[in-house]
Amino acid sequence: MIYDKPAITIEEQVAKLKDRGMQISNVSLAKKYLSHISYYRLVGYWYPMYADKESHRFKPNSRFEDAVALYNFDHDLRMLLFDVIEKIEISLRTKLIYHLSREHGSRWFENHNLFINTKQLVSTLYKIHEELERSKDIFIKEHKKKYKDDGRFPPAWKTLEMTTLGSLSKLYGNLKNNIKSKDIIAQDYGAVNHTYLPSWLQSIAQIRNLCAHHSRLWNKNLPGTVKLLSKPPNDWISDVPKQHEFQKLYVHLCLMKYLLNEIQPNNTFTQRLINLLKAYPSVDPFALGLKDNWDKEPLWT
Repeated sequence: MIYDKPAITIEEQVAKLKDRGMQISNVSLAKKYLSHISYYRLVGYWYPMYADKESHRFKPNSRFEDAVALYNFDHDLRMLLFDVIEKIEISLRTKLIYHLSREHGSRWFENHNLFINTKQLVSTLYKIHEELERSKDIFIKEHKKKYKDDGRFPPAWKTLEMTTLGSLSKLYGNLKNNIKSKDIIAQDYGAVNHTYLPSWLQSIAQIRNLCAHHSRLWNKNLPGTVKLLSKPPNDWISDVPKQHEFQKLYVHLCLMKYLLNEIQPNNTFTQRLINLLKAYPSVDPFALGLKDNWDKEPLWT
């Protein structure tokens, strides 16, 4: 089959939605939205409203404004999580610099003997090199000028300040398991040892990238999985999601909260999430995987 459908106007987009059964109470406002938010970006928010996924016919009482409310909720959710993940990223960067540099020197991240997978390390270092080349930060520019004859990376306390959460999580996860700092960092976060934290960081890095690229989080099946502690040393949840529920956001929110409680004990993550859900009463929290009385769990109180 060859795709040969032509581009259509905003007016035709509105007409198509109405013809398929969507209620649009304010046509001019719908046109305004579609002129700034593309049709297929909004599809992800009205997709659950389809009665028939093949013909794209809508269920009764499917409203355009409800899809827009979901879109706005999702934006605010990404902004909230971006703020939380920023704190986790800065903390991880600090711990990697401090513990590994004291244990294995200022350029430990270049030492292939410290890592499990050399090929993965080379790939990570290439990305770090690209990040440094793009950097306009004064301390990187001054380092290159002063030490122009030194072909190595700047020391960890300079280089890793330029490194993304994705690369930081890969460096940590790729460290050999006999590296003392790998367990020390895990213990600092209440993750007991190196077995669990790498999957948490990978999950959070993936969500961070979705936030950075303005991708949908609401009702999204998230990639990858996480390893959960059977008996966490710190406050956790009693109603733990099953393995098949890990694709929903809730378990990942719980891991962010667990880490944040160590990084910033008096954080307001719980109340901000409650306030966000209250601001959008039409949003189904179960689409995010949230459980009944999630906010009463020890982790969140």
